[in-house]
Amino acid sequence: MTDNREEPWAVGSMDELLALARAMEQEAITGYVALAERMRLEKRPDLAAVFEALTAEEQGHLANVDRWIEQSNVIAPPVLHLQEPMFDDEGAALVAPELLNSYRAFSMAVRNEERAFVFWTYVSANAPTDEIRQAAERMAKEELGHVATLRRERRRAFHDLRRSGARPVRAELAALELRLSDHLEARAIRAAKGAERFRGLAEQAQARSAAAVAQPFGSSPVLDAVPEGVETRLLSLCELLLDCYLDLAEREKDEDSRLRAQASAGELIACLHAVRE
Repeated sequence: MTDNREEPWAVGSMDELLALARAMEQEAITGYVALAERMRLEKRPDLAAVFEALTAEEQGHLANVDRWIEQSNVIAPPVLHLQEPMFDDEGAALVAPELLNSYRAFSMAVRNEERAFVFWTYVSANAPTDEIRQAAERMAKEELGHVATLRRERRRAFHDLRRSGARPVRAELAALELRLSDHLEARAIRAAKGAERFRGLAEQAQARSAAAVAQPFGSSPVLDAVPEGVETRLLSLCELLLDCYLDLAEREKDEDSRLRAQASAGELIACLHAVRE
């Protein structure tokens, strides 16, 4: 792989891409195995089971990469040691187990998958050949599916943890997108740097709002039970809209609508990435 820390997504061949994909999945497996073992030692079998499930999920991802390697015409990629860690346990290996719960564990896993999605979109955007671009797009699409799966598990963990809370309200997708645009414009005004980036994200939100009016999606239960006040916080609103588009991408019967929902979900992940930075 190109030794360039400023552009870690610069991938020059299919061998490098597949080696990178394999290394990223293996790194995540190693991280979750270690966390599961620690939870067992700390007498937290509930959390050990969560991390074991995450390990199994990543092993499935690794098996998909291995099948891809077997079916391709490229030379089997060598074992690759990542220049910089891609997997981040966000302190779970050090924090007191009493401060951990399944919701926090799945939240960490979701953020790792979102980072992987952003990474592969950069690889695609900077690909030197069509073959590498298409392969990176395939990896990004798979990561989007992983994000959807883990976010569902996180929602389930959240509701298990907190059965009561703020009164849910019904919300309209187009209105939420306009509210997001307002938040992003405000962030652009306050930003010491990256103001243009936030204005661009605000314009994307406005375009999605207009599209939702011109070509409405079907219903989504995500919009039927929106916690009161979510629209007042930028990060929470991004999270809600991402959940909505991921849900719509699975529910829509029309192919164009499914693709539009997937594309919107991709934009929301990029938005979350910018907001968290």
